[in-house]
Amino acid sequence: MKLSIGIVGLPNVGKSTLFKILTKNEVNIANYPFATIDPNVGIVIVPDERLDKLAVMSQSAKKIPAVVEFYDIAGLVKGANKGEGLGNQFLSHIRETNAIVMVLRCFGGEEIIHVEKTVDPIRDMEIINSELALKDLDTVEKVMKKAEGEAKTTSTSSAQAAKKYLEDLKKAKTLLEQNKPIYGLLSDLNLLTAKKQLYLLNGRPEDISEELKKKIADREAAYIITDLSDASDIPELVKKAYEILNLISFLTTGEDESRAWTIERGAKAPQAAGVIHTDFEKKFIRADVINWQKLLEAGNWTAAKQKGWLRTEGKEYVVQDGDVLEIKHG
Repeated sequence: MKLSIGIVGLPNVGKSTLFKILTKNEVNIANYPFATIDPNVGIVIVPDERLDKLAVMSQSAKKIPAVVEFYDIAGLVKGANKGEGLGNQFLSHIRETNAIVMVLRCFGGEEIIHVEKTVDPIRDMEIINSELALKDLDTVEKVMKKAEGEAKTTSTSSAQAAKKYLEDLKKAKTLLEQNKPIYGLLSDLNLLTAKKQLYLLNGRPEDISEELKKKIADREAAYIITDLSDASDIPELVKKAYEILNLISFLTTGEDESRAWTIERGAKAPQAAGVIHTDFEKKFIRADVINWQKLLEAGNWTAAKQKGWLRTEGKEYVVQDGDVLEIKHG
């Protein structure tokens, strides 16, 4: 599965700097709004020592890590939902991502211009979330008009479904009017405020107020604190993204390749097999399973089998983070 994350924030808060650190790509970092006209897309490797060690053990010809796509999206400003700045264009880019990393400027200083003139991360957070909510509200209201018509149709089954959908739309509308996220609602509309959020607080720990931390917690979001001016790498960001999206990795290893595969926590063995190849899910028979540490301890697959450490699991097995799988299929 492809994991994609949009980096959003007001102009000049450190988004492009973060993107550069993450992807080692040179991007246009300029001290004025809208320096990034098209979203820069960068592929970031998910750091995984388990994969590294298994590749060495198996003497694999190739090592293929899990990856995350990061989209560096141009700065949002007040009124973006109505097209202010380059708003509408960039809000549509966010729609395509699985989650949002919101960069908030917490560091002081006057060398770098702030589009709102002063440094206030809580205000900035509210501006961005308001823009996302207003854009979603526009979408929800348009869909509601159509759903209201369908709810009045004569066909009982379709009318009931339309009524239930209309209830969800009304619930979402109420939350959006209160500038609250709508996790778990209306997944078919791919709404911006339904996406999980991770806040990157650009500054030092002493720059971060307890009030800001509480505001983030109120949105059921996570955060990391880092000073982007001297950060060289941010693996924690990628790990946190996995956490908020409830993702894990399982592994495969052999002479040809060792590889990390991304699945949702709670996925069963056939679903994991389907990530490797769609046919494997349909024709799944069983999986040989071992924890990566036990496999390393054994030294190789054959030795693990001789020690009785391999388990044969069927269709109901829930794959665990760090499992090494060998799929048997028809």
